Amino acid sequence: MVRWFHRDLSGIDAESVLKTRGVHGSFLARPSKKNVGDFSLSNLIRFTSDHTTGEFYTLYCISFSRLYGSQTHNPGPALTSNTYFLPLCFCIFRWYHGHLPGPNAEKLLRERDEPGTFLVRESLSKPGDFVLSVLTDDMTSAGRRVSHIKIMCNNDRYTVGGKDIFDTLADLVEHFKRSGIEELSGTMIYLRQPYYSTRLNAADIESRVKQLGQTSDNMDGADKKIKAGFWEEFDALQKLETKVTKNRDEGMRPENKSKNRYKNILPFDETRVTLQNADPNVVGSDYINANYVINKLMDINDQKVYIACQGCLLTTVNDFWQMVWQEESRVIVMTTREVEKGRNKCVPYWPTTEGESKEAGRYVVTLLSEKDAADYKIRVMELTAPHRKEPTRTIWHYQYLSWPDHGVPQEPGGVLSFLEQVNIKQHELSSTGPMIIHCSAGIGRTGTIVVIDMLIDTIDAKGEFISLCIKVFDVFLGHVHTYMGIYEFFLLSFLKKMSVHMKTKNEDVYENLGAKGKKDKKSGSVRK
Repeated sequence: MVRWFHRDLSGIDAESVLKTRGVHGSFLARPSKKNVGDFSLSNLIRFTSDHTTGEFYTLYCISFSRLYGSQTHNPGPALTSNTYFLPLCFCIFRWYHGHLPGPNAEKLLRERDEPGTFLVRESLSKPGDFVLSVLTDDMTSAGRRVSHIKIMCNNDRYTVGGKDIFDTLADLVEHFKRSGIEELSGTMIYLRQPYYSTRLNAADIESRVKQLGQTSDNMDGADKKIKAGFWEEFDALQKLETKVTKNRDEGMRPENKSKNRYKNILPFDETRVTLQNADPNVVGSDYINANYVINKLMDINDQKVYIACQGCLLTTVNDFWQMVWQEESRVIVMTTREVEKGRNKCVPYWPTTEGESKEAGRYVVTLLSEKDAADYKIRVMELTAPHRKEPTRTIWHYQYLSWPDHGVPQEPGGVLSFLEQVNIKQHELSSTGPMIIHCSAGIGRTGTIVVIDMLIDTIDAKGEFISLCIKVFDVFLGHVHTYMGIYEFFLLSFLKKMSVHMKTKNEDVYENLGAKGKKDKKSGSVRK
């Protein structure tokens, strides 16, 4: 069995499901009711049968698995002499985990550690049947007990045994969410919340955003305004934060407390930036509140490296420029104003007048130019190290000014355009080190910018059929501001980027195949 195959749906049922729950390109496959042994592919645009009659088009594939692979990796529409390829995009039920072995299901549910969490998966011992896996209150030596309840499919109808029989798998799940299931031992099993699969193809992001944006039918009044789907997934990520066990001992040292803007926002010891040439006799002299972040969505040889850090304090300006120099960074991204709502967010660590120079410990910073763009400022600075016999370095400073004091931007276009300009500059520079990104705390806006940039790079490199894990925010757990609006903005930004990518992909592009990409020294990006 596969996730997109619905053995119990008629053509009318398929049309109803796709129209009410799908978007352009949504699809499912089902047995043909007219011709036993044949199948029908139902798409939101039209129905496609495997026999050509009238408006129907023949799809020549050995199996539906081949058809699925062909269509999802060659989206249409693309009309040939006898075949119309439909743009197949995604499958329907978020709680369905497909070909997931029992031990893997137990691991997922125990990690969630919320009794009543459930998922549905294929039965591996009896293909065609399914299994409802539910985390119970009972404790065992391995943790909370997971109950695996067999869902039998007989004559295209579903049952767990007993008198209750359902036309669809979804009907069965909804029924037992209301009533619970009694085990043979007499123990009642309650389905309180589904374990949604957060793994999806990038091409499916539009349907996921639309689905997450729906309000809950169980909410009344003001609570109705809460977008239940976004909240469900964000809440799951938030709860994972409590399980992060990475140490932050260096940031908690008494000697380093004054270097932290917020006492609870500290870098992880294993990924923190360590200042070079520090005095070994001075405890904490190698400390700065900054972390390396690696884009692990990419192949290991193409993994881009970022530095995420907090906004400078008066006591950390010298350390900041030491980090810029030692990491050979040329691009700095600042996503806050110096002061917002009367609160200091970041000390100006650069000269404020063109031509002015400013000492920063062993380094000298000179402001060469400053110009305004639509939503941001661009500063060009010169960084010199009088104590070292090395060439002067040019630093490009991008300060984004249109992030609201509270919440997130209303639409992602401005941020995406800003990031495009930043990346153009990063790619222009030769042998440049990691891009340095900061806001005030180095978490909310910084984390959002980094994650969006990761996904932009991954889409550009792998296309829209990358396997995207929404839990990419795990990279920042414990280091990204726990704010649902940021999570929603991240998904909307991804959707915007995907729409641009698909538009560009469908245009004719002619490329000099003899040109070789050159890989940057540290950034992991490829310059063309």
